[in-house]
Amino acid sequence: MNTYPNAKFITSAASKSQFITTDKPVIAVCGKSNVGKSSFINMLANQKKLAKVSGEPGRTRLVNYFDFGDFILADLPGYGYAKVSKGEKDKWAELLDDFFAGECMPAHVFALCDIRHEPTSGDKVMVNFLYSRLIPFTVVATKADKLSKAQQNKSLTMLSTAYTCGRDAIVPTSAKTRFGLERVIEEINKVIERHNNGSN
Repeated sequence: MNTYPNAKFITSAASKSQFITTDKPVIAVCGKSNVGKSSFINMLANQKKLAKVSGEPGRTRLVNYFDFGDFILADLPGYGYAKVSKGEKDKWAELLDDFFAGECMPAHVFALCDIRHEPTSGDKVMVNFLYSRLIPFTVVATKADKLSKAQQNKSLTMLSTAYTCGRDAIVPTSAKTRFGLERVIEEINKVIERHNNGSN
């Protein structure tokens, strides 16, 4: 199983003029504030501090780009954090709209949700948006180490109903135990292969 220990931060974008263009496939990571995006990225890279983990939700207010060698990872601003102003929320929404409308459309999206809870309205809006734009995505259910195997199975059934997708389309993960990492890397390898075949 490959991780990406040589992954490195490239830049942050606060507006569409700062989005990067690249020949590599772009894989985006999205999810509500505090769902564990930074921990997920650090698990992929097998690094502790590549993406800054914060105990305070709503810290990612930019699109942060990372070079993972065969692909570029774009960490999108977390949505749904109540303690920011409406103006700030509108700015985040505009940034996300611009990102998905831009020339550098992501080849795949990892849509993160917390396995312990029903998807939020923001989670559902995000997934429905990806469906409507025909953007390939995988639902990643974080914090699986907090549940027993039986509880995980129950939650996966609940999530597949909420997202109207098969249970196989949801990957339970734990950044703490690295559970699910192999399946995530399999998905990444498929994205890279499709991109390379399409480029030839």
